[in-house]
Amino acid sequence: MSLTDNVVAIAGASGGLGPTVVRAFAEAGAKIAVAGRNPADLTQLLDSLHLPDDRRLASSVDLTGDAATQAWADQILARFGHVDVVLHLVGGYKGGTLIADIPMADWDFTHTVLIKTVLNVVRAFVNPLKANGWGRFISVTSPRAQAPSAKTALYAMGKAAADALVLALADEFKGTGATANLIVVNSIVTPEQRAAEPGKDFSRSTAAEEIAAAMLYLCSDEANAINGACLPLTSRG
Repeated sequence: MSLTDNVVAIAGASGGLGPTVVRAFAEAGAKIAVAGRNPADLTQLLDSLHLPDDRRLASSVDLTGDAATQAWADQILARFGHVDVVLHLVGGYKGGTLIADIPMADWDFTHTVLIKTVLNVVRAFVNPLKANGWGRFISVTSPRAQAPSAKTALYAMGKAAADALVLALADEFKGTGATANLIVVNSIVTPEQRAAEPGKDFSRSTAAEEIAAAMLYLCSDEANAINGACLPLTSRG
């Protein structure tokens, strides 16, 4: 599929999933605006794709700050004039203890990374996406959001709250031509991980390439009617 002239904003682009997704959307012809904490990593990623200057923007952004996130959105609009696709790839995990033993510091981390970044990104981009008459917002979630275990309570709480926001965004998008959807995975395996550990069993993990392909599909015109969906890319392996 072609996304030529579409502007794609990718939050958390330098994380594990980020490089594969950035590559897939760049190969589809999109203009790429990436955000993360390490500008050198972002620039290196875009350089590796040989993107011309008029198709790239790398920004060092603390997505836990609402003003910083809004400034990133404003920077994209000033540079390209519009934004068509927003991908939220920021992730993190704290857990592994029974509920009574949960450190409050772990909740602070979970709230900041899994909830606050989604809220900041949604608030910054909701109006530009609606204004286009066509737009896409996609985030990645976990089955734990709906089926928590005792030792994944914090993670499940964070994901459930973030998912609720994305589904509420889908409701706000009704009738505007924009959509918001979630992709559900147990865990993610990247090409780099497979290369580093060729003998490891990754059967329960979803390949980063498959997630990127699902995102591209959700950005196609064939997916215009898909809004407020939780697309499962989970494995029983």
